[in-house]
Amino acid sequence: MKCPFCGAEETTVVDTRINDDGDIVRRRRRCLTCDKRFTTYERAEIRLPQVVKKNGSRVDYDREKLAASFWLALRKRPATTEAVEGAIARIEEKLLALGEREIPSEKLGEMVMRELKKIDKVAYIRFASVYRDFEDVDDFSDVIREVSTKPAARRR
Repeated sequence: MKCPFCGAEETTVVDTRINDDGDIVRRRRRCLTCDKRFTTYERAEIRLPQVVKKNGSRVDYDREKLAASFWLALRKRPATTEAVEGAIARIEEKLLALGEREIPSEKLGEMVMRELKKIDKVAYIRFASVYRDFEDVDDFSDVIREVSTKPAARRR
């Protein structure tokens, strides 16, 4: 580690501490040339893949945009913040596990749909209608049949 005061490359670690969460290491260092002390912080770099859109353009993964998509589909539906945060965390874990630098937006959309299906079936159908670009009522009927757990009762 280069000394920020004199630029010398010879430094030693005087003290090492891990923060309470266990995800950051704080190191006190001493320059062997000018004898000044300074602090460095070390943390794991977690890089989520870029999203490749249908038109071929690439954008950085955006957690806030993903959350906004969930909440738009779940608007006026009985879903908890914990459920949505958990779904997003599971998606991010899957993205990291893939180990890819890029992911097609279609694959990310499918992950969102799987998670929405677990949270709320109406929100799942809402999201699917936009994501799959439904063109007529038959498309809705197909998805409704897919998520129905029992035959629809006739209303009078």
